[in-house]
Amino acid sequence: MQFLVIGRDGADEQALSRRMASREAHLALAEKMRQGGSLLFAAAILDDSEKMVGSTLICEFPSRAELDQWLKEEPYIKGDVWRDVEIKQCKVGPKFVVTKPAASTKS
Repeated sequence: MQFLVIGRDGADEQALSRRMASREAHLALAEKMRQGGSLLFAAAILDDSEKMVGSTLICEFPSRAELDQWLKEEPYIKGDVWRDVEIKQCKVGPKFVVTKPAASTKS
């Protein structure tokens, strides 16, 4: 199942500081998910002054329960960065799906 996850940062003055404090852990988990095939796409949401104010991710998990398990470990959740999280089931169009290259069979 594919999911669109929109995480909106808090609007308080410490929001960007919390984001930056959790960012390396967030990016490390995102890379692990990307390599494992569960993170398809991700982008930071910017305001008009190009300050990061949220995130959007398209993920693939076998079930909503497994997505919820990831959210329990997500550094932006644990670090109180995302104050509002919206989740919608979605489907990436076939022309946009990135496939992994087949393993080499050279001997």
